[in-house]
Amino acid sequence: MNIWPAIWLSVQLASLTMLILLLIATPLAWWLTRTRNPLRPLIEALVALPLVLPPTVLGFYLLVLMSPDMALGALWLRLTGDTLAFSFAGLLIASVIYSLPFAVQPLQTAFQSVGKGVLEAATTLGAGPWDAFRSVVIPLSRRGFLTAMVLSFAHTLGEFGVVLMVGGNIPGKTRVISIEVFNAVETLDYVTAHLLSAGLLVFSFLVLIFVYLMNGKDRSKRRGAE
Repeated sequence: MNIWPAIWLSVQLASLTMLILLLIATPLAWWLTRTRNPLRPLIEALVALPLVLPPTVLGFYLLVLMSPDMALGALWLRLTGDTLAFSFAGLLIASVIYSLPFAVQPLQTAFQSVGKGVLEAATTLGAGPWDAFRSVVIPLSRRGFLTAMVLSFAHTLGEFGVVLMVGGNIPGKTRVISIEVFNAVETLDYVTAHLLSAGLLVFSFLVLIFVYLMNGKDRSKRRGAE
C-alpha cells in the first residue's frame, strides 16, 4: 500500500489549518482576554464545543451545512462548480472548526499572563493599540503561539471522525493518515496500520513533551519573578 499520498495530504491539511487558525485565533483570543461583553461565556462555549462534542456529530452537522441544498454549499457550488462536501476545501473548513479550541485556549492563557502594567507603560510611551500588541504582547506570548501552532497541527493530523464524515475516503483528495489506518485494518494490512499508527503515536508523544516543556519554563519563570 502506498502511504505517501495520505501522509503528504495530511501534512498539507494540518499546515494550512494551522496557518488559518493563527489568523483567526489570535484576534479572537485577544478579544476574549480583554472583553467584558456579557456574550463572552457564550462565545467561549462555542469555541470549546469541539472538545466535548463527539466528532461524528460535529462532522454530521458540517456535512449538512456543506450540502448544495444549504446556503454555504450552494454558494460554493455556484463559485467553483464543485461540491464543498467530500472536497479538500470542505475538509480544510472542518479542520479549522474542530481544531479551533486547540489554538484559541493556549493563546488566551498566554495573553492573560501579560500584565496590564507593561501595556500601560507602552501606552504612556506613545504606542498605539496595534504597536503595543505587536511590540509587547506578541513577544511576551511567543510560547503561547508555539503551543497553539503545535497543538492545532497535531490535532488536525490525527482527527478521524470529522474527516470521515466531511471528506469521505477519496484517494489523493480527502484520504488522510487516519483514514489510511482504517483502510489498512479493513484490508488486514496490519504492517501498514502499525507503521502509520506508530508514526502518529511517536509524533503525538513528542508534541506533548514539547507542550509540557513550554509550560514548565513558564512556571519556572513566574516562580523566579516571585
